[in-house]
Amino acid sequence: AFPSLAQAQASVANEVYQELGQPPVFLFCPTEYCSSLCSPSPSQSCYLLTIGRELLQGIGVIWTGPKVVSQELSAMLLKEVEGVLRRRPIIWDNLYANDYDCRRVFLGPYTGRAPGLMARLHGLLLNPNCELQANFIPIHTLGSWFRRELGSCAHPDHAGMEPAAARGDSQGLQDGSYSPHEALELALHDWVAEINRQALEPGR
Repeated sequence: AFPSLAQAQASVANEVYQELGQPPVFLFCPTEYCSSLCSPSPSQSCYLLTIGRELLQGIGVIWTGPKVVSQELSAMLLKEVEGVLRRRPIIWDNLYANDYDCRRVFLGPYTGRAPGLMARLHGLLLNPNCELQANFIPIHTLGSWFRRELGSCAHPDHAGMEPAAARGDSQGLQDGSYSPHEALELALHDWVAEINRQALEPGR
């Protein structure tokens, strides 16, 4: 009934979206949801071009970055994706996901995301470790990154620029940019306090 997979998916998504009364949050995960799955590239993908053209504007589109698990996210890539999809993407961030290898647990700070990305995003979802308690540092440092991003939104000229602080330099303490090292120290301090608080609770 449809000339392409993209047109079929967009048609079904649009119909469901309208049948539900066009809810404020309605997310669509495309078959090509990262750069490595696009052929030959996001900006030249017939599939994504069709999705961007056919999908109703109120529908959010999920994107994971260069890869399924992306070590880095740049404003340049997100600008390219926004142009193809005709809307800002919602990042589905798999930085900490370990459901594909439960022998690994990721406890480091939120990093590899260039400052100023918020201006290029419609939203961000963090896919956590499968182990609940192991997500304290990831979620805590994501919060630190988000607070700094809110401040950077007031300075759009700096969007996408990645100073040394974004790679862990302590300069972030001085210039107000996000410092993964500083965020990790704050998260560890609060995590120890939370562990101690739980240890003092009756019945534990």
